[in-house]
Amino acid sequence: MDFSWTEEQEIWRRTVRDFAQKKIKPRVREIDTNKKIPVEIIKDMGKLGLLAPTASQDYGGAGVDWTMASIAAEELGRADISLAIPVLYLVEAAWGFIFSRYGTDKIKKEYLNKVTSGEAFCGIAVTEPEGGSDILGAAKTKAEKKGKNWILNGEKIYISGISESSNWGGVHLTLARTDPSKGHKGFSFFAVPLKDMKKIETTLFEDMGRMGISTGGFTMNNVELPDYNLIGDLNRGFYYAMEGFSAARVLIGATCVGASEAALELGIEHIKNRKAFGRPLGSYEGIQFPLAEHHCNIDAVKLQVYRAAWVMDRMYKDKKANHNDVALAAAIAKLRAPIYAFGVMNEVADWLGALGYTKEFPVEMGIRGVRSYSIGAEGTMNIMRIIIGRELLGKEFLPYK
Repeated sequence: MDFSWTEEQEIWRRTVRDFAQKKIKPRVREIDTNKKIPVEIIKDMGKLGLLAPTASQDYGGAGVDWTMASIAAEELGRADISLAIPVLYLVEAAWGFIFSRYGTDKIKKEYLNKVTSGEAFCGIAVTEPEGGSDILGAAKTKAEKKGKNWILNGEKIYISGISESSNWGGVHLTLARTDPSKGHKGFSFFAVPLKDMKKIETTLFEDMGRMGISTGGFTMNNVELPDYNLIGDLNRGFYYAMEGFSAARVLIGATCVGASEAALELGIEHIKNRKAFGRPLGSYEGIQFPLAEHHCNIDAVKLQVYRAAWVMDRMYKDKKANHNDVALAAAIAKLRAPIYAFGVMNEVADWLGALGYTKEFPVEMGIRGVRSYSIGAEGTMNIMRIIIGRELLGKEFLPYK
């Protein structure tokens, strides 16, 4: 058992950290206020290989493994505590990988090179108005074959990157029923472009946090797509979605680690220098003990996150793990990371006192941003518990069976 990093991993971390601290961190408040990630940052991320880095090098990706992808996610979270850029990163890293792995050559040639260079967006569209986690029962979006094309009808909601995809171009990997009689084995994945699509109507929401990336939805009314927009095999979409969600959950964990460590460092600096009753705040046990607890929690999460990344690499690279192993490890990381990160940020805000309730310090951006991860991004906390219970007890104990 070796907890050290390889030379390649160390160089990658330093490279991403240097870029993120110099180019991203100074502009986080600007991004949060203007509700937009500057184009030059997007382009620079593309040049560094930080846009869909897990995609094949044949389509402009960096072809990095999941440990390397998690290192980058951690460093982006450390720099952008609002988590807007980390969300952009992890969405494209997770779903760009699925796109690269299962998409047809024709659709990848049309979009994936643009995604990896920052000229297009790749997202995921699963959630619908009547439910997100309950895909099997709530999903009403349908795709029907008409000649050589597919006709899609339905609505997706609470989707990241609606504005980006509508303006830049790109695709959302969209889950639709292609055989309603087969339950979870009757879903397929389609690459759905939003830009200049007359039969697609989009809507936008104003989130409470991670303001730099948009959230919204889209409605499809007899949208016609060529057969090559089908991702992977027919009726395998549910499995591709679960594969992508596991990847995204690991990266969410990594971004939470980076953001929470940044918040804790900010808090430590404050309690070392701020005095009360003639002594630094850090000298009081009421401050030290929570600090020790939060440090231990984040350290534990970091181990869980990188273990999950390691399990993913064992599956994809070494063929020594399976999707169930990955699902369990990813769910464990996702269950703990957002909760502990929120706890750290909330604690630091308390240490800052009235200052913590102002925008003079970035911790309030972190509190707003990280909350999205526990509310429902890539699955609610209770869904993580269901996944863990399923892997420990067996599928026959699923509550919805």
